[in-house]
Amino acid sequence: MTGSKPEDFAADFAALRDDVTKLTSSFSDYIRKQTATAANTVSDAAGNARQKVSDTAGKAQDVVSGASRNLETTIEHNPLAAVLIAMIAGLFIGIFGGSLSRK
Repeated sequence: MTGSKPEDFAADFAALRDDVTKLTSSFSDYIRKQTATAANTVSDAAGNARQKVSDTAGKAQDVVSGASRNLETTIEHNPLAAVLIAMIAGLFIGIFGGSLSRK
């Protein structure tokens, strides 16, 4: 057996306790920083996704608005064709819709 004194053991134990406390503190700081970084990354990704959805919705609204204006212009220039197309569409809906309700 070595000639270790109780004072040496107590000093070693106190040093070990201090080292564990420092390690715990360092690890907590590391986890806190990583969590903040992850939160910022998620927040940025959500902001980018929100912006893309907003841009896409705006583009879709522009396309629908343009198609609506084109349809209005076509109907104004060719009212007879528009009426005939509407009649044919109504006829098909009546034929196919009526046969479905009889089954």
